[in-house]
Amino acid sequence: MEFSQGLISAAYIIAALLFIFSLSGLSKQQTAETGNWYGIVGMIIALVATIADPRVDNVWIILVTMVIGATIGLLLAKRVEMTQMPELVAILHSFVGLAAVLVGYNSYFEMDHSAMANFSDSQQMATNIHLVEVFLGVFIGAVTFTGSIVAFGKLRGVINSAALMLPQRHKLNLVAGVVSLILLVAFVQQGGGNSTLYLMTFIALAFGWHLVASIGGADMPVVVSMLNSYSGWAAAAAGFMLNNDLLIVTGALVGSSGAILSYIMCKAMNRSFISVIAGGFGTNVVIDNDTDYGDHVETTADAVADMLSGAKSVIITPGYGMAVAQAQYPVYKLTQALKEQGIDVRFAIHPVAGRLPGHMNVLLAEAKVPYDIVLGMEEINDDFAKTDVVLVIGANDTVNPAAAEDPTSPIAGMPVLEVWHAKNVIVFKRSMSTGYAGVQNPLFFKDNTQMLFGDAKDSVEQILKAL
Repeated sequence: MEFSQGLISAAYIIAALLFIFSLSGLSKQQTAETGNWYGIVGMIIALVATIADPRVDNVWIILVTMVIGATIGLLLAKRVEMTQMPELVAILHSFVGLAAVLVGYNSYFEMDHSAMANFSDSQQMATNIHLVEVFLGVFIGAVTFTGSIVAFGKLRGVINSAALMLPQRHKLNLVAGVVSLILLVAFVQQGGGNSTLYLMTFIALAFGWHLVASIGGADMPVVVSMLNSYSGWAAAAAGFMLNNDLLIVTGALVGSSGAILSYIMCKAMNRSFISVIAGGFGTNVVIDNDTDYGDHVETTADAVADMLSGAKSVIITPGYGMAVAQAQYPVYKLTQALKEQGIDVRFAIHPVAGRLPGHMNVLLAEAKVPYDIVLGMEEINDDFAKTDVVLVIGANDTVNPAAAEDPTSPIAGMPVLEVWHAKNVIVFKRSMSTGYAGVQNPLFFKDNTQMLFGDAKDSVEQILKAL
């Protein structure tokens, strides 16, 4: 069955609208599932329309590739844990970047360079525009590719999460940007040039690697969001090269929403948006782990159960450790048990807890925790001082008082959940190890803090039995 170009265009418009509805739905927990379905349906329409496009040749090759890709995706999806979501997102961004590079090279080599000498002014202008599209698409794609791989490595733990401090690192980034701009001008003026394109690609690959390597682990959630934006712009650039309106719209939606999210996260973490996307420009991180904070106090599940039974208000602050232990389900049972005793129970969520925006919200929604008791940092921070017990389940950097009290700390100025103002704080941890930012947490040594060591899931289940 052959479809007209008009019908294909209409399908693209419908798919684009569904993607917009998807983004709108994903903005709230209550509508997130519906938003996902909008995105799924939109993508199905987009794929069918693309395959049915009369301009598309060798459809069978595309279909075979889709089947292979879908099979790999389904197998991986079944194996990926929630704790691996941030690194999965990072590595998927690298695929988008690589695709943009390949599309750019293919589009460039398909051009009839021998005929350029006889082009009219309008044809020459169109060619120059296309060369700019190719150059920018390859540049953004290459930066996204290597940057995403480094982010994946840091999140995976195979690359040191600490910021790479090369001598004159900011000048290196500036030189890479200026040289790339000069190469763009030369590339367009020459009507192309293989050597120019190759040199730019090499610079962009190195630039992407260094850009992310220079950013410390504390800012990695922003980096993942930033790379999401880059991958969107790379896809939009590929859309221009392929003359695909849907890809342009979708890429622009992803690129702009990723940039907005990165800005919001930087604001929430008291970070400069420009500084972060520029590879930590203007930051000089010094990690001092020699400070003596005193001794910590350990507790038991039975003691925590007794403390909770005598409390009137409890706030649960989850973090990455809860995701690792998959403790969200017993945490929900604990919430129900405490509410049955007339205890006011709420959750305090940091914007970047779990190394990915919304990570904790997803886990709690998965465990059927009511939306109305899950509060953001700005909504609940003032209530800690009126709270009897705070349960910090696997959180570290997001509850670190050094962010507010130590101006020399690498996380200084980052808004955190001020749990230390509560009457009692119970910290669930496997050990006294530092958080992802690599700095010690003074909270663990405060007089009103007790440490409950062990697996978070087991600890919560033991508390439930003792209640």
